Amino acid sequence: MLKRKEFILGAAAGLTLAAAATAGGVISWPGAHAEPQAVNRITPVPANGDSFTPPPGAPSSFATIFDQVSPAVVQIDVTVKVDQPQGGAFTIPGLPFQFVPPQGRGGPGGDEPQTTQGAGSGFFISQDGFIVTNNHVIADATEIKVKMSDGRELPARLIGRDPGTDLAVIKVEGNDFKYVSFEETAEPRVGDWVIAIGNPFGLGGTATAGIVSAKARDIDPSGYNDYIQIDAAINRGNSGGPTFDIHGRVIGVNSAIYSPTGGSVGIGFAIPADTAKTITERLMRGQSIERGYVGLGLRTLSPDGWEALGQPKDFKGALIESVTDGGPAARAGVQIGDLLVGVNGEAVANSQEATRRVGSAKPGDTIRLEVIRNGRRQTLNVRSGTRPSEEELNAGEEGGGSEAPGQAQPGQGETIEGLGVTAITPGARSRFSIPESVNGVVITNVEQESAAARLGFQPGFVITRANDRNITSAADLRAAVAAAKQAGRPSILLFVRTPQGTSPVPLRFATGE
Repeated sequence: MLKRKEFILGAAAGLTLAAAATAGGVISWPGAHAEPQAVNRITPVPANGDSFTPPPGAPSSFATIFDQVSPAVVQIDVTVKVDQPQGGAFTIPGLPFQFVPPQGRGGPGGDEPQTTQGAGSGFFISQDGFIVTNNHVIADATEIKVKMSDGRELPARLIGRDPGTDLAVIKVEGNDFKYVSFEETAEPRVGDWVIAIGNPFGLGGTATAGIVSAKARDIDPSGYNDYIQIDAAINRGNSGGPTFDIHGRVIGVNSAIYSPTGGSVGIGFAIPADTAKTITERLMRGQSIERGYVGLGLRTLSPDGWEALGQPKDFKGALIESVTDGGPAARAGVQIGDLLVGVNGEAVANSQEATRRVGSAKPGDTIRLEVIRNGRRQTLNVRSGTRPSEEELNAGEEGGGSEAPGQAQPGQGETIEGLGVTAITPGARSRFSIPESVNGVVITNVEQESAAARLGFQPGFVITRANDRNITSAADLRAAVAAAKQAGRPSILLFVRTPQGTSPVPLRFATGE
């Protein structure tokens, strides 16, 4: 499973997947207060059944949509405590950028706790003041204020939040607010028009338009959102704002962008309306969000990775790469190296789908996991626990959640498939900064022109497992390679620990051996 970062997620080719996060600024919105009513039902569904057929005049202008729904969209200003920095700038943990204290506010060297201001977006979903936004907009906020389109500023209080989907609900006092509602009957299609309204960089009242670029994007590390990808511009401060369809219906909650600079490059992500509606309704009722938990670390492999495990390149399922000691899955007999292919009788295509299936169970439910082990299918019944918080899961991630490997055997190193490896000694731990929690064999040399060299293996990397075997010595690795070759496989799947984390790498065998 991908590890959640509230505001920034690593991505390939030097890009950054960053939350369309908070942004400072002061705004003044035009507009007038109106009587309470749902304001996002602009046109009826056409009789031809195409629920996304544009109304007359679209897409020549989005003005009618904006005029109708913008009074329901708000700016959310937050005050957040931060650790006192060294120097003039300071960083909120998790944020991909720094803040500089405004003039006249506490700075380094003072005795008062340091705070900073940020801003995001949100929107009313009820007449009586409930507002939807992103969890990362209001997380750790000591004060929340809402600025409306008519210029009113109101204090808000937190009702509930769910880090797993990055959704939150806040509330202001009153009973006369214009609001919008989530779309429940129509599914947006790739190519349909969308309009996003929010508070980019604190500018407020900003509308951008585009299309649905893709659906079911698995960018969520927790696996609970199938994001809608849109190319309407989303920037910092748009977080928590709504994405509307051509009829003014809320189809998503803007949450993240994919960008090399932190600004919009036309790749934005919104939490789908069906997910947002389900979660926010529970939060409005004061319910906490509890999900099923079995204590598994899952990973979707590349086609070459599946091939290295003796499966077809188009294999559907998830590799179980860790099992939490004493957890529900461990007690049911699930093992590292099992291939998870079904949950409760339904096939799963990848780790994200499996995570969502397990998470949809209630604590105490029996979850049937269908796995492939040593080429044979079997079903294991697991009694679901309650999923810990993201903070608790992240705290135990390094080195945890897997079977305890055997004691490393000292001895001479070997060169195997172009890799010089040896057991991890105290000296190797010191030389390569290998934590005590990491076990395996350390790479000491990489032969030039080898397949391993072309893949980027480097001295100091640690091989922790090969296919379904824990590795604690060069002999273990040699045996795993021999077993894979004997089975007629063209490669072996190595789990390689680098300073950036552990990744599965299929290493193709040299020809002629």
